[in-house]
Amino acid sequence: MNLALWIITGLLAAAYLFGGAFKVIVPKEKIAASGASARWTEDFGGGGIKTIGALEVLAAVGLILPAVLGVAPVLVPLAALGLVLMMTGAAITRIRRHEIKFMLVDLVYLVLAAFVVWGRFGPESFTG
Repeated sequence: MNLALWIITGLLAAAYLFGGAFKVIVPKEKIAASGASARWTEDFGGGGIKTIGALEVLAAVGLILPAVLGVAPVLVPLAALGLVLMMTGAAITRIRRHEIKFMLVDLVYLVLAAFVVWGRFGPESFTG
């Protein structure tokens, strides 16, 4: 179970690190032009998108560094919980925009992050 949690945590951290950095670095117009899955940017200003990206980068760091460094490892499930909340918001945005196909991807990320929350607060807690 611990290995599965580490693998999922690592994959989530990589996905959110790259996705968040993309949102922070690339202008809103280029993100919106990157494809149909980026139409959600129409609902947010440039600053909002950069904020979402920064939060994703912080969550990615929070998923890995506290456990690796052994400093406040309780931050790992809290970072994952933050991602659950973010992906809930993403799914709500997709529902409101009638983008059900893209919402399914958001729900996969939500479920994976929820698994990390459950695993790190529960059976494979760093404090146990």
